[in-house]
Amino acid sequence: MKPLYGDVEKLVFGRVFTEHMYTIKYSHGKGWHDGKIEKYKPFLMDPASCVFHYSQEIFEGLKAYKTSDGRILLFRPEQNARRLNRSARKLCMPELPEETFLSAVRDLVLMEKDWIPDAPGTSLYIRPTMIATEAFLGVNPAKEYLFYIILSPVGPYFKAGFNPVSIYVEDQLVRAAVGGVGDIKTGGNYAASLLAGTKAEEKGFYQVLWLDAKEHKYVEEVGAMNVFFVFGEKLVTPMLTGSILPGITRDSVIKLAGELGIEVEERRIAFDEVLDGLKSGKLTEMFGSGTAAVISPVGLLHYKGTDYIINDNKVGKMTRTFYDHLVDIQLGKVEDKFGWSFEVK
Repeated sequence: MKPLYGDVEKLVFGRVFTEHMYTIKYSHGKGWHDGKIEKYKPFLMDPASCVFHYSQEIFEGLKAYKTSDGRILLFRPEQNARRLNRSARKLCMPELPEETFLSAVRDLVLMEKDWIPDAPGTSLYIRPTMIATEAFLGVNPAKEYLFYIILSPVGPYFKAGFNPVSIYVEDQLVRAAVGGVGDIKTGGNYAASLLAGTKAEEKGFYQVLWLDAKEHKYVEEVGAMNVFFVFGEKLVTPMLTGSILPGITRDSVIKLAGELGIEVEERRIAFDEVLDGLKSGKLTEMFGSGTAAVISPVGLLHYKGTDYIINDNKVGKMTRTFYDHLVDIQLGKVEDKFGWSFEVK
């Protein structure tokens, strides 16, 4: 029987959606109500809805995996629930009870289990989202909201798969500043990245590496990933300053590094230090981490007209180690010593 999502070889990221979605409403004075799973369909919304004018919108991203013995696993979904609420607090939106989040994800994934692909590099992407729906004009928090979840069977996030990608280093435009909303998952952060992303794509690069907003000197993150560097035997990643998203995969890499006996430093990283490390040979690997790509090796940085090759544009040993360990945990191939796996049943 042909899978519901069609030819697995033709799956691209975020273009195919399952038949059902979850919705629940929030009203001031009533709280969350009318949670249900229903057919995937368009929303009917007032043109004055707050989300359109004042961008009260947050979202999360996680995945469901099908194991070789037929189980369905989620990876650290409680962290997504907690991060959603941290985002909500910062944008004056109502928090969603963690159990409501988890049970909604579980029930919807279970209903759509036949949509989960099981080919290597594939998964069912889960997109929980909250938007302000109250209709008014005026810069105030809304009093009505909609939380919903949609699902999408996906292939690899990058067309290159688990192969080194090339990154454009942006030294003029700014994605986020300390004290703003760069450390939460809200659509405005991604809208702010589109111009640089388009410029990078036109030049043949996969993603943008952002530098800090104040001095354009320190490494922050890639548009869809946190970043790590390997200096000698040490793993180094930018510290969370308030403008960098606290990635769940980032946290998993750091915890896994401790288990593997790899020293980790979280600190400010000047881009000049990266260039010096490449020239001296001290910097041997770079990779990104995120839900969509899991671990993505970086083989080239383009900065001010010059290409800088990392590890001969090959996947490094430490990069491969983290990718294999995380994917094996996500797919239930090895013992989960951290208790990260959440079985849907």
